[in-house]
Amino acid sequence: MVRPWQDSEEGVPWRTGDELSRVSAGRLKREIMERQGNMLQVKKRLWGAVRKYVAAGALLVPAVLICLPVFLILTGSVMDSLEMKQYLLPVFSDGEGYIRWKLVPDYPTFEHYGRLLFMTPSFFVLFWNSVKLVLCILAGQLLVGVPAAWAFAAYQVRGSRALFALYVVLMLLPFQVTMLSSYLVLDRLALMNTHAAIILPAVFSTLPIFLSYGGFRAIPPQLFEAARIDGASEVRIFLTMGLPLGKSGLLSAMVLGFLEYWNLMEQPLAFLEEKALWPLSLYLPEISWLQAGFALGASFVTLIPAAFVFVLGQDYLEQGIVYSGLKE
Repeated sequence: MVRPWQDSEEGVPWRTGDELSRVSAGRLKREIMERQGNMLQVKKRLWGAVRKYVAAGALLVPAVLICLPVFLILTGSVMDSLEMKQYLLPVFSDGEGYIRWKLVPDYPTFEHYGRLLFMTPSFFVLFWNSVKLVLCILAGQLLVGVPAAWAFAAYQVRGSRALFALYVVLMLLPFQVTMLSSYLVLDRLALMNTHAAIILPAVFSTLPIFLSYGGFRAIPPQLFEAARIDGASEVRIFLTMGLPLGKSGLLSAMVLGFLEYWNLMEQPLAFLEEKALWPLSLYLPEISWLQAGFALGASFVTLIPAAFVFVLGQDYLEQGIVYSGLKE
């Protein structure tokens, strides 16, 4: 005789009706909980995907607004003069209405670039003026600003923190505040209407010192102490350890410096009288519907070196900005 709580001859346990009901209820409960868990996971995934797409859309809108002027410059530079006149006529005449623009010109042409590159020698004069100014300024900052940043970072002497804070305050002053004093000093030194009037004030800028200082401060000071114990001189420590390890802040300062001084506007207008000394950033002819395409072509060519340098130094620029925000 087989009892209800014993196994049958076939090995299948016998259960009463109450036991079967409890087993079925337990299985049903587990299935319901598993389904609820799966539904929660699906909801989390859907909510994560929705947030991802919403964030991408929120970032896409300002990105399009920022890139749209560059795209309009590019399309306008290859637009025919007559077509541009038709679109910009309400701006350059007394007529009423709104301007129109096509993202793809009906009659694309490279006549503006041909005129700019082959029939306008003054463009290349101003181009090399910009190259001269930028290279001289960056070289001067390497010789003056980088050693100063190393001194602030590597040597803790009395008053160094206060002096560095003064440097930061000077960095925050706009050009309009120091323009008059700079003009008086340059005029006293007989440097007005020369490239030195642009180069010398920029060489002693505080921005490269601030960014290079952050890169040098990120280096552990124990390395310098070990090098001094081994007999290394201060110059050797600076050249063999400071510059290689702090290059991120240094290169970020160079990238920002190039972008700033390639687009100089106020300093040349204030200190340079001869247009032959002007940089390329001031090379925009008088705008009319006949010269609008030519001006857009010049603007696009001027944009190329800055965009190239930014793409090459983007990683170092990000690292330098991170170093500048580190607390001591």
